[in-house]
Amino acid sequence: MKNNNKFLIIALFIGAWNTIVSCEKEDIIDANDKNTVAIEFDNRVGAQKLALGTTTYKNSSNEEFTVTKFNYFISNISLKKDDGTVVKFPNDYFLVRQEDTKSLLATLKDVPAGNYKELSFIVGVDSTRSVSDVSLRTGVLDPTSYGDDGMYWSWNSGYIFMKLEGVSSVVPAGPSGIKAFQIHVGGYGGKTAVAPNNIRTITLPIATTATVRKNIAPELHLIVDVAKVFDGANKIQLATTNSIHNPAAAKPVADNYTQMFLVDHVHNEKE
Repeated sequence: MKNNNKFLIIALFIGAWNTIVSCEKEDIIDANDKNTVAIEFDNRVGAQKLALGTTTYKNSSNEEFTVTKFNYFISNISLKKDDGTVVKFPNDYFLVRQEDTKSLLATLKDVPAGNYKELSFIVGVDSTRSVSDVSLRTGVLDPTSYGDDGMYWSWNSGYIFMKLEGVSSVVPAGPSGIKAFQIHVGGYGGKTAVAPNNIRTITLPIATTATVRKNIAPELHLIVDVAKVFDGANKIQLATTNSIHNPAAAKPVADNYTQMFLVDHVHNEKE
């Protein structure tokens, strides 16, 4: 009888311990909790890291090229939870510039706690902000930002959504003798008349759930493949297409870079 009591006490102890452990492991999401979500943009060309001015790459047409500039706007970001709830960040605009390492990390603030399974954003600047008063377009949206390296067409009153520049031996030499290419994509649909609209929305699944908690601020690591500019839905060869400064001509490029982004992995470490 004593042995039976001993076994009963042990069983009760184990049961109580399991209950305590289970409670400790239970992931309770407090709707009032918020944290940040960081998005890291890892620009590459195929499997190679993007290095400005120093590395020669090849596109699928076997054309060699070196990148000297790579900039693009990211805006209208939204995150979708596993229950279908969508959290939007309509006032956050980011300009990713390969030459500026600080710009490669975009941080969203006050993200409600939850399990996020999908990321969406626009490559470019939406039409509403493009035509808003200049007083509302500050920071990276300031048309005068970055001087000669600006991302705004003053002659066309619109933002350059993506700017890719470099040199290639297959490009005809310009007046200075440099075989340079410039691919600038813009076009938001026009303010007073119908015009080319190259705004593109990218929606990406997040395979490893981004878990926002009071003590967890996830970081999403995105791979951005510059090669897709040439080798996406449309085949673009530098020998024949090496100077784009017109929204209508830029449409094939905009269609291509919808395939440029991928959520590679997520860091969910506790703070």
